[in-house]
Amino acid sequence: FEGVSPRLVDLPTYAFQRSRYWLEVPKASVAVDPVEEQFWRTVEEGDLEALAGTLGVVEGLEAVVPALAAWRTTRRERSVLDQWRYRVVWRPFTASDSRTLGGDWLLVVPEAGTGADLTVPTRHVLEEAGAGVVPVVVPEQVDRAALTELLGAAVRDLGGDTPAGVLSLLALDDEPDKRSPGVSRGVLASMALSQALTDTEVRAGLWTLTRGAVSVDGDRAPNADQAAVWGLLRVAALDDSERAGGLVDLPADRPTEALSHLPALLATGQNPGADIEFVLRGNAVGVRVRRMVRSPLAAGTGPVWTPRGTILVTGGTGALGAHVARDLAREGAQHLVLTSRRGPAAPGAAELERELTDLGCRVTIAACDVADREALAKLLADLPAEPELTAVVHTAGAVDQARPLTQVDADEAVDLMHAKVVGAQNLHDLLGDRPLDAFVLFSSGAGVWGNGGQAPYAAANAHLDALAEARRAAGLPATSIAWGAWAGGGMVDAEVGEQLLRRGVSAMEPRLAVRALRESVAADDTAVVVADIRWDRFVPAYCAHGHRPLIDEVPDVQALLAAQRAEEEAARTADASGAANGLRAELAALPPAKRGRRLAELIRTHVEAVLGSGSAKAVRPGKAFRDMGFDSLTAVELRNRLGAALGTKLSATLVFDHPTPNALADHLGAELFPADDGDPALDPRLREVEAAYRATTDPVGRKELADALRGLLDSWAAPTDEPTSVGVDEELVGASDEDMFDLIDKELGIS
Repeated sequence: FEGVSPRLVDLPTYAFQRSRYWLEVPKASVAVDPVEEQFWRTVEEGDLEALAGTLGVVEGLEAVVPALAAWRTTRRERSVLDQWRYRVVWRPFTASDSRTLGGDWLLVVPEAGTGADLTVPTRHVLEEAGAGVVPVVVPEQVDRAALTELLGAAVRDLGGDTPAGVLSLLALDDEPDKRSPGVSRGVLASMALSQALTDTEVRAGLWTLTRGAVSVDGDRAPNADQAAVWGLLRVAALDDSERAGGLVDLPADRPTEALSHLPALLATGQNPGADIEFVLRGNAVGVRVRRMVRSPLAAGTGPVWTPRGTILVTGGTGALGAHVARDLAREGAQHLVLTSRRGPAAPGAAELERELTDLGCRVTIAACDVADREALAKLLADLPAEPELTAVVHTAGAVDQARPLTQVDADEAVDLMHAKVVGAQNLHDLLGDRPLDAFVLFSSGAGVWGNGGQAPYAAANAHLDALAEARRAAGLPATSIAWGAWAGGGMVDAEVGEQLLRRGVSAMEPRLAVRALRESVAADDTAVVVADIRWDRFVPAYCAHGHRPLIDEVPDVQALLAAQRAEEEAARTADASGAANGLRAELAALPPAKRGRRLAELIRTHVEAVLGSGSAKAVRPGKAFRDMGFDSLTAVELRNRLGAALGTKLSATLVFDHPTPNALADHLGAELFPADDGDPALDPRLREVEAAYRATTDPVGRKELADALRGLLDSWAAPTDEPTSVGVDEELVGASDEDMFDLIDKELGIS
């Protein structure tokens, strides 16, 4: 190709479908001054000659340009880091004066032990508010199957009616499970109850009482075991919105004094989009609700923690630990002790040791499971006195694949929580009397806002956040960082990372993430969130099942919600001659059966647009949306598209409530055109086809039946005095065998 001039050509679409698969380059939304951009590019490249020509200045540029480039880089990074920083606060909440609570409630209580003392006063408060109470008394060491039986019996006592709600006191049991000292029986009982509600198909919100799980305004150290329940059930509510209730934390001391507010909170939480996470206190604190807010550092670059002496990094040979170790070595650590279960035999350990040694740091790589208390104690005892141990960074912990809580058994939950929680607790116990510069815990956003399918992992991380607060209350250093996703892996596996990216949580550059860590330590943060959240993508997915007040105070969210309200108002006031009204008129003029097929076609077209599958024909009308790859974000996008096309506001849970294109078409037809009585009785000949269809399983027989059905439908569609080729429904022309059977399913009401 030498001598041939290159030229730009359009990339081809698919040869036959003519569907574009190439990404469109987004247009810049902010005007950029090209002169200013060129100036800073020159500065960053250190091009003194070009800069001298631009400024007309020659003297002194050698000293000024590097300083300008460093300032520019620092300002950019400072802006990024401040955008990543959030924290959780507790805002005052005014509960309704009404103490009325209607309906029948299942009150799930322990038979004995911790929490049993609250059974009688809690029942009394509910009954005083007008609620009927059906106690479900749970023995110790209960499992999912036993709870399912108990719930089934309680529902039968209600005559099979759905209860207004379920209130649980099981979380109050702080006794450790026999399988792990870091997992309470209350956590596992709460998990089993959530699963049993699904198993018994009780569609009622699960509310849970805890005691001292939350510290408000530093009132006292939180109970980490109770906090873990919040993390677990926060995700359970995301996994199963039908049974999403809420959480109410009572004071650790004199909890009965705060119970009078409980009915009002339960009633408030039943309203769509209302707060569902409350702290109840009997003193001046009153009632508080949870919010996540931005937490930028003060103006300027902000101080950073300067590492010194010996620093212990757990999980030090893993992806996260290695990133941290490199930064600590560069910034002054004299001795790094990196632990992992495999130690020097871990993949890449030898290369990492050489890299850190080249940076001038002494390195010890030790095989030590920090969840093994004896092994950790020996490791700490064997550390040299000089240089002294000054800091701990606990990155170790298992991350499981995302799965709904209903698919996780108790043993799996214990294993996952044990790895992260017990190691942190051992470090706290064994180093409690040592003066440290830093005690850093790697937590996760899963414990703050909840990641679907990560309930036990969220519980473990909520435990770590509470442990950090407990250390601070005891006058000890502690910083728990709830991370988003890191580039290069470590915090999440590939599948969860892809899920987070789709939902608006982007991977952070490790170098900047470690700087955020060191800044958080220097700022004496106790619990901070560091995550790159793209709110325009996060909000639709996170709020797919309804508004979530947790993020109400984030400015980006406020702007997005205001824009959404403006769009909805514009849609309501649109001109009556718009496209949506034209489509509605077209649909209204069709007979019910044909209207249903037209709606199904519309849905399939928009599904193809959302998923990019290339052709609406590739979207099977009887296939479940979940099986096509839909998640919360794509479900909301489909809802928005259909709402705009039809000129109506549709439920955020539309795709989950009506799980196939056919089912959704039926729902939309009934909602938009309720006056129609539906199709007349089926022709008896079609009943014979139904019987033959059900009896036929081999492909050849099914094809013969499809051909016969085409002829039969042609004869029905044509007038008796005209050839059958005239007036054939255009949907039948060129229909594949699969499409024909989908039509049969549609006509016969087969799901």
